Amino acid sequence: MPVISSTGVGKADSESRRMRADARQNVVALVEAAKAVFAESGVDAPVRSIAERAGVGVGTLYRHFPLRSDLISAVFRHEMDACIDAAPELEANHPPGEALDLWIMRYTQFVATKRGLAAALHSGDPAYEPLADYFSTHLAPTLDRLLAAAAKSGEITQDVDASEFLGAVANLCHGGDPSGKESSGRAERMVQLLLAGLRAEPSILR
Repeated sequence: MPVISSTGVGKADSESRRMRADARQNVVALVEAAKAVFAESGVDAPVRSIAERAGVGVGTLYRHFPLRSDLISAVFRHEMDACIDAAPELEANHPPGEALDLWIMRYTQFVATKRGLAAALHSGDPAYEPLADYFSTHLAPTLDRLLAAAAKSGEITQDVDASEFLGAVANLCHGGDPSGKESSGRAERMVQLLLAGLRAEPSILR
């Protein structure tokens, strides 16, 4: 029966850990690169551009993200997580109404600058179905908490469903200049009006 030395096992284990760490770094680099390229050129940008920006080969990109929908989903999930993670700091450092506004504007910037992302997500491709559940179970509850705090403090007067509000913001981000050059600024102005509506007297909106 062959004997495997402890030195050999330790070396193999170390190499395995290094390979896993390298793979994780490549995934992070690819998602960050895709986020930037999608903002500049839309979600149909050549994958070679994404791989080059990430500093890896196209083969590495396809190994981690065999389909374009896999990469789009990864970017969207990454951005949702970033929005969720931003909420506690905003809540800790700002009054409830201001924290709500800042968080919504952060979400607006994310949606407005990802050209073609919304169309891809609503294309009917089953690859994106898990994102709808993730949206409902992670992003909407974060906004619901911010809305509840702002309402409790008296800084907003309107009762609104978090999922519906996020959908309204997304709809405002999808119109405007098809090139995407003016979409972010336009969306921010429209969303500011939407936020102002949360502070309107209830009788005005009846």
